[in-house]
Amino acid sequence: MIDIESGQSVPRAGALLRAVERYGDTFTGELPLSVVESNSGVHATLDGLFADLTTTRARLDRAAASEGLAVVAAGTAPLARLGTVPTADGDPRYARMADAYRRLADEQLICGVHVHADVPDRDAAVRALCVIAPWLPVLLALSASSPYWLGADTGYASWRTMVWQRWPTAGPPGCFAGAEEYDRMVGELVGSGVIGDPGMIYYDLRPSAHLPTLELRVCDACPRVETVVLVAALHRALVTDALARLDAGGSGCDGNHARLRAATWRAARSGLEGELVDPVTRRPAPAPAVVRRMLRRLRPALEAHGDWEAVRSLAEEALARGSAAERLRTAVAREDLLAGVDRLLADTRGRARPAARPPRPAAKGRAARDDGRAAAGAR
Repeated sequence: MIDIESGQSVPRAGALLRAVERYGDTFTGELPLSVVESNSGVHATLDGLFADLTTTRARLDRAAASEGLAVVAAGTAPLARLGTVPTADGDPRYARMADAYRRLADEQLICGVHVHADVPDRDAAVRALCVIAPWLPVLLALSASSPYWLGADTGYASWRTMVWQRWPTAGPPGCFAGAEEYDRMVGELVGSGVIGDPGMIYYDLRPSAHLPTLELRVCDACPRVETVVLVAALHRALVTDALARLDAGGSGCDGNHARLRAATWRAARSGLEGELVDPVTRRPAPAPAVVRRMLRRLRPALEAHGDWEAVRSLAEEALARGSAAERLRTAVAREDLLAGVDRLLADTRGRARPAARPPRPAAKGRAARDDGRAAAGAR
């Protein structure tokens, strides 16, 4: 959530949630009071998911406007300050996390998109982790939308990833023979006291603790709904493809998961504008080549769901537009960080370009230019 005039992230989730409470659990709170979580329904078609997300965003946008706020879907807000966004104080679990993890919790001014895909059973979900994990950095690159942190360009396409990976259980999933071994590991981590409950298993991909699904967690929140739909379709296809490969007796996992964290770092650094680690050759390759290799691998699964043409079109559009991180940088280079916030807001609302703003004087709380410095109040 941002203030509509200053573009600053603001800790007003409570006001916004009260404004949308008639929609039930579609909107919920999160650890930071600057974030509202939006939950879609369950969909079998991409058209259904697209309609759901656009409707939900429009509802949230209208409610935010009534409070003098706006909502941007991005991995980080370009303008914010540490210490001004308190953690959620109405949830005992979040209060315990804030107390236990201190500055780590204080700095969670980040937002991601999570996607659930059905699996036949928990054993299948756990066994599929190894097959899918090498491709997760590609999804991260497609979603990268967080180059700015505390008002400065970090040099990364997804700085959210770098902030998030500081949690003790964040990062690529491990390798497990089945659900029993996985659940034993979760129990041991909770028993160690390092995490407070199974919900704090923050792998980039994990079996859901309460649904018969595999949950994708590696991606930045995406300004464009089309990117969310693309990521969701690719995740479902990855799950379908992995289950088919396991049924055929293959997995492709050699137990060496150290390279997965390195590949994730590469995707967070480069987005779609540089090289990624090719999951097949394990060598650097231009991001478009790796994305298209993934499409070729997943074509049978995508066709089985009737998604092939839509996903190919969305992927090529994403490659032509560039990552949200790069589009944000371009807007900032042309003007300033507030213009970048306008770009994110326009994309979140589904507009082709930002609405024109009247001329605005430099003011406290607004960054001047993207030169590594920010006016007072900008992050």
